[in-house]
Amino acid sequence: MSELLDTLRLTFGYDEFRPLQREIMEAHLAGKDTFALLPTGGGKSLCFQLPALVRADKGLTVVVSPLIALMKDQVDQLQAAGVAATFLNSSLSSAEARSRMAGLHRGEFRLLYVAPERLMLPEWQQNLTGWNIAALAIDAAHCVSEWGHDFRPEFRQIAQLRDILPEVPIMALTATATQRVREDIIKHLRLRDPEVFVASFNRPNLTYKVRPKDGPAKQITDFVKKRPNESGIVYCATRATTERTAEALVKRGFNALPYHAGLSTDVRSENQELFLRDEVNIICATIAFGMGINKPNVRWVVHYDLPKNIESYYQETGRAGRDGLPSDCLLLFSAGDAAKQSHFIDDITDEHERSVARTQLRQMLHYAESAGCRRTDLLSYFGETYPKANCASCDNCIEPRDTYDGTIQAQKFLSCIYRVAQASRFAASVVSASTLSAPANSSGASASAPVAMTSASHV
Repeated sequence: MSELLDTLRLTFGYDEFRPLQREIMEAHLAGKDTFALLPTGGGKSLCFQLPALVRADKGLTVVVSPLIALMKDQVDQLQAAGVAATFLNSSLSSAEARSRMAGLHRGEFRLLYVAPERLMLPEWQQNLTGWNIAALAIDAAHCVSEWGHDFRPEFRQIAQLRDILPEVPIMALTATATQRVREDIIKHLRLRDPEVFVASFNRPNLTYKVRPKDGPAKQITDFVKKRPNESGIVYCATRATTERTAEALVKRGFNALPYHAGLSTDVRSENQELFLRDEVNIICATIAFGMGINKPNVRWVVHYDLPKNIESYYQETGRAGRDGLPSDCLLLFSAGDAAKQSHFIDDITDEHERSVARTQLRQMLHYAESAGCRRTDLLSYFGETYPKANCASCDNCIEPRDTYDGTIQAQKFLSCIYRVAQASRFAASVVSASTLSAPANSSGASASAPVAMTSASHV
């Protein structure tokens, strides 16, 4: 369809489509339900933005998005390109919200971004049937699945739109979804015989590294010193760590700001804009709040704390290098972080949710502790096979670890567990204590395998 390419060039300034974009758009414009899995930076947004502009009926495309920051960022970019787009969320004053609603009733907009909570309000059913809605796009569709990394029950309610707008095609998009999550999305959104598009998860321009966490403030400072004037994101598990990390970087002469849900809407918005305009190089953000922004020149991402699951880690590292240029991803890992995550999981009251969280944490620990190619491990998690034995762009491939045959030590350790278990009901504590003073192995290194086994038992 030449009109798609012409609009891509004239409105968005791109000369060609990224992989699968054209196919997704054409299926969507043909009235089919579609499921699209494209990596972070793979151009998901264009898949529904461009069709919204070329539709002959000039109907409204409703985009369901979970992040206020993402809504504002995308609408700002669309308006700058001359596209009639708007959003409705809690950041607006009542007067501004009424003004935008009036514009929607007059048919002034081609795209509307809205959170699922607002979309499913009882009084909105009349709006949805009254507006000329041509398409529904569900961004971050992994939120529909309890096996996704950011499950939100309100996303399940979106399926009710199938009854309210039975003829409207639905497009579901995500950057992170295993086969199980994909099936969940299609089922719970009630997609009808959808066209499914799955791109490669490989981000060849990203380098993945994991380092033992030891004085993280200094580690991050040393990391940033080697990358002067480059834009980067430090992801932290808590608001307090976010604040402390930003302050520590500022004291050392770096231009950094925090970004988390505890800040006022105005402060968050200002910090985001400063980062987008390259007036601030470093943003320290909570992983819970996310950074739903489109900034192509992020050169590095550091994880101060261990992510809860592989999907979160993959998506957050995917903020780096969206322009295709080489970028670095560093994870600082400690067993203490794993213990904290495990403690938080213990507080989850729902047994099934707790089981899912434990499974996801074990997978994340496997990645962090693995001696194999990290790119291979990441792609394997999403069901994709990496064809090379060495990716040449992760720490384990660049600097392979020294290894030794610990079969004899492991056999002795397991024999010890068996004998102690036979003799005492306090076996776990006795064995755990004994592993802390494990003798050196034949190569002179500490026999660390028993310690790893006891720590894993808490997950």
